[in-house]
Amino acid sequence: MPVKVLVVDDSGFFRRRLVEIFEADPRLKVVGTANNGKEAVDKVMSLSPDVVTMDYEMPVLDGISAVTAIMKEKPTPVLMFSSLTHEGARVTLDALEAGAVDFMPKNFEDISRDSAVVKHTLVERVLTVARTRLGGARAPIAPVSRKEPPKPIVTDRGVIIPRARKKVSLVAIGTSTGGPMALQAVLTKLPKNFPVPLVLVQHMPAAFTHAFADRLNQICQISVKEAQDGDKLQPGVALLAPGGKQMMVDPRNGGSVRILEGDERLNYKPSVDVTFGSASKCYPGKVLSVVMTGMGADGREGARMLKNSGSKVWVQSEDSCVIYGMPMAVEKANLADDIIHLDHIGERIVKEVC
Repeated sequence: MPVKVLVVDDSGFFRRRLVEIFEADPRLKVVGTANNGKEAVDKVMSLSPDVVTMDYEMPVLDGISAVTAIMKEKPTPVLMFSSLTHEGARVTLDALEAGAVDFMPKNFEDISRDSAVVKHTLVERVLTVARTRLGGARAPIAPVSRKEPPKPIVTDRGVIIPRARKKVSLVAIGTSTGGPMALQAVLTKLPKNFPVPLVLVQHMPAAFTHAFADRLNQICQISVKEAQDGDKLQPGVALLAPGGKQMMVDPRNGGSVRILEGDERLNYKPSVDVTFGSASKCYPGKVLSVVMTGMGADGREGARMLKNSGSKVWVQSEDSCVIYGMPMAVEKANLADDIIHLDHIGERIVKEVC
């Protein structure tokens, strides 16, 4: 059965272009189109699509309001199209908070100048979004531990001495699709006096990471900022890797980050593997890392380096992920020390570090 798609955009040209691309792939079937948000909501109710592609600036009812209504009346995976501007970033973050799964640039040249690449990227993204779990499982479940806690040492005289835990010097978190809301859920649970620095890698365009860091900073007790080259690692401060670049942890100056253009051969800019790998060398055995929701396998090799250095690797549980790609890659490689539901990750980090 092909995936049923509803295309929503007030531009007749853009609607026709999307329909043409989707209908050319036998895995997709366009069941309808809409030119405003109200019509989109009505057609979701009547056509029951598997996925909706949604513009944000439309007459009658805008895209964010349409997403909100759809999630309330008939939750359906939504892929937003947005402009790669600061305003586009703000609106897209609002749409993700309203329930949209993912987003793509509306200007196809921002994806690629090769039409074949554009078509493939669009189709694969729609297919992926259609398979997502909306918001993950909402009912909290107990965290699943992959390892038993260390047993205490008992002396000849029967005195019990608890084994000391390795001190955590850095928390590193990597995520992709579904990550903005997942990061928000985790970071808002950390106290203002959180005793160690954090580095965050979220797959996101360059125009979006500054706005995303600002939003997190407004709602979290800890400080969150888009990382700049040379920023020092400080307790209670989370540095978000800037989109389109790579962030590496540097041991100099008491611990800082380097922001680099990165190798074009890497699929992701920023890449979780790059940041995790550098952290493993700077803080061997002293990093608490978490790989959360996202497609692909970015983070697996970085997690392997962290594990080999003696650090801990946690992954988000499948039932709480929007897309169980990145965590699954780490788990299947037998690198995960713990598999934890999203609702518990923040409190587990606090318990581990504080």
